[in-house]
Amino acid sequence: MPKSYPRSRRVAEQIQRNLSELLRREVRDPRLGPVTLTDVRMSNDLGYATVYYSVLGGTKDPALTQSILDEAADFLRGPLGRSLGLRHSPEIRFVADELLEQGAKLDALIRKAVNEDREKHVEEGEEGEEGTRR
Repeated sequence: MPKSYPRSRRVAEQIQRNLSELLRREVRDPRLGPVTLTDVRMSNDLGYATVYYSVLGGTKDPALTQSILDEAADFLRGPLGRSLGLRHSPEIRFVADELLEQGAKLDALIRKAVNEDREKHVEEGEEGEEGTRR
């Protein structure tokens, strides 16, 4: 019977905590802005960890951020494995998390539509009042 909370999910959560700390402490590239790890997905065999990240405040060059993290991935693999106590440390793959950006764009579109609808109803209400005064 499968567990309700699989090992890969538990390891992913631990990787997210430990890797976040390692990035803050070990990667000292001034070109790298504040990075937030939003999610970690593990392969079933725990051999690969896909790490989703977001850069706070946006970044001028997302390709630069990606290349810095790709270079750091090999460097961080050893300390991460030791901190987790795993026999084989997973290969780390960094992927930009676009969900936050998409959510912000969707939120802006919804606000714009609501404001336009509100303005339209205000204009219709003014026209209706003028028609009854005559």
